[in-house]
Amino acid sequence: CSSFLHMYFELRGLVARSRLAAGESRRRWAAAKMSDEQLQSAAMEEVQQLVQRKDAMEAQIKAYYDVLEGQKQAGMDGPLVDVEGYPRSDIDVYQVRTARHNIICLQNDHKALMKEIEEALHKLHARDKEKHRQDEARAHQETMEQESQILLAFAKVDTVSPGSPASMSGLQVGDEIIEFGSVNTQNFQNLQNIAKVVQHSEGKPISITVTRNGQNVHISLTPQQWSGRGLLGCNIVPLRN
Repeated sequence: CSSFLHMYFELRGLVARSRLAAGESRRRWAAAKMSDEQLQSAAMEEVQQLVQRKDAMEAQIKAYYDVLEGQKQAGMDGPLVDVEGYPRSDIDVYQVRTARHNIICLQNDHKALMKEIEEALHKLHARDKEKHRQDEARAHQETMEQESQILLAFAKVDTVSPGSPASMSGLQVGDEIIEFGSVNTQNFQNLQNIAKVVQHSEGKPISITVTRNGQNVHISLTPQQWSGRGLLGCNIVPLRN
């Protein structure tokens, strides 16, 4: 019985180590082709497998302690000889020696494994932190690019007639136009682009975005007939950058 138990745990440990070694080799081979998210997932999986190894090892240690408990509670330090110096006949000395030896070996392996888990967790947290930093930097860069595009005006209001549709909408002299209906910095070519939007929008509100004192201002302007000239009552000039 004692020999079978010893062989069982030895074989079980050998199979587990072989599988883990093979898995580690495959993970290293595939790491170069993984994305950041895949690497993060692989790191998490590695930690989980290490924890599983720890749990299995602790279960083995407990099983060997149970063996010692079943041998008259011999424990790790109980005597293996009687008062006359002969091997005790009330316990299986070989089984006790084997269990003690395996416990010591497993405890050393357990200590090394806990250090490995700690290092893997540090790497995982460091990767999390670095990914968070990169995500923030990427988001900041995108925001800066968007803001730079938003702040790039293509035309400017240089006059606004009192009582005109432009005046009633809140448009002011000095406003720099970022968007005028469908016209924006990317597709603006000349003032004819704005004129076409106005002609096709008579009686319909046009969404306009301007910069004023460093702030974006959204205006709804409806081109329509009024007492003055044109449909807007303002003069717009292109900006030359």
